[in-house]
Amino acid sequence: MAGLSRGAPGRGAGTDRTADPSGWLELAERAIHFAEAEGASQAEALVTAEDSALTRFANSEIHQNVAETNVRLNLRFVAGRRIGVASSGRLDDESLRRLAETAGRIARQVEELEDFVSLPEPGPIPPLEGAFAPATAAATPEFRADGARAVIAAADATGGLAFGSFATSVESIAVANSLGVRAAQVRTTSQLLTVVMGPEDGTGYAEACAVDASTIDPAALGREAAERARASRHPVDLAPGDYPVVLEEYAVVDILDMLGYLGFSALAVQEGRSFFEPGRRIGSELVSIVDDGLDPAGLPMAFDYEGVGKQRVVLVENGVCREVVYDAYTAGREGRRSTGHGLPAPNPWGPFPLNQFMAPGTAAREELVAGLERGLLVTRFHYTNPVHPKLAIVTGMTRDGTFLVEGGRIVGPVRNLRFTQSYLGALAGVSAVGRDRKCLRGFLGAAVVPAVRIDAFTFTGTTEG
Repeated sequence: MAGLSRGAPGRGAGTDRTADPSGWLELAERAIHFAEAEGASQAEALVTAEDSALTRFANSEIHQNVAETNVRLNLRFVAGRRIGVASSGRLDDESLRRLAETAGRIARQVEELEDFVSLPEPGPIPPLEGAFAPATAAATPEFRADGARAVIAAADATGGLAFGSFATSVESIAVANSLGVRAAQVRTTSQLLTVVMGPEDGTGYAEACAVDASTIDPAALGREAAERARASRHPVDLAPGDYPVVLEEYAVVDILDMLGYLGFSALAVQEGRSFFEPGRRIGSELVSIVDDGLDPAGLPMAFDYEGVGKQRVVLVENGVCREVVYDAYTAGREGRRSTGHGLPAPNPWGPFPLNQFMAPGTAAREELVAGLERGLLVTRFHYTNPVHPKLAIVTGMTRDGTFLVEGGRIVGPVRNLRFTQSYLGALAGVSAVGRDRKCLRGFLGAAVVPAVRIDAFTFTGTTEG
């Protein structure tokens, strides 16, 4: 097994400066002062400081340990209804002055935003619990290497090769604006993921993310991926068509991510490109989805990147659309307050739900599979892309474990399949929901999701792998 890379720091992910956001808030206030001196009618400064480390393994060998510390200051300069944004990693006063000058020059040259109302006013920020874990902040290369070795040992036991990474991070966020917003927080995150490649074309996947890296069980994840790789040896071809499916949590997270991207944003609704309509039924009664930045079961955060406190937003209740998420810009368009879902400026994508939760059901995993007379068990999706955003039609493929189920029993692996499916149709066809949930990373933050059984899912072709 290869050793740790030379030059990798022999310390944990967190430093005292990163773990204490008060200094970053002072920096943000200084940046606001320079923007006001430059003539800004309003200004906002966002400081993000991250101390992160990553241990990678491939071919069942640890081959890399990297660590980095980054600090970035993002300055939003408002001149009437014109907005300029500039960012820098230089933090001395002269650099802040030049940053304000640059942002101001940009603001005066861009077109007016006729529907821009204001940066957010100060508001309550709820107390945040469970967002910081000392064990994650103190995680060393040796700690992550031990986790990687546990995964590798599980793969070795089944004749497979393990690939993956173990990441730990401490993130500080500080936001100030000229209207009085002052917000600062520190959070920790960790993620271990692995793909095990076995003989005879078998592959398996497993993942976990958590605030506290010490709560992740690398050996269990290694066994999960290795067993899936062993079970998926010698996959056979299966004709495309509509099949009932059980989707593991790793596939369900893609559905929530894609719906958050396509439709649960106020900007998507305002621009007429969202499927969302209040009161519209888009799922079965078993489907309820909320966005909750304060729930410690996920990766919590107290406020967004505009310094607005997080609100719990019910997106779907028993299959019916209820609310969408707002940032300051989209909220101003409707004369309401942001729900605390703003992203760093400049942000042409609008607000996103970064902390989604799907309500659990009552079914054990075995019961989900037992409900399939003839269908598929799908581990996860890969390379998914929207085909028709307003209908939430998505194309992609299965990966790392797709199995044929007959008579409620797994009978064998099949080759990966390509699908073209409306995710709204998938939600409408949910007939059972798992009682257990996993916290997983998606491309829109983290989500806590169960496995589900869906009555029909459209597969349009096979893949080579």
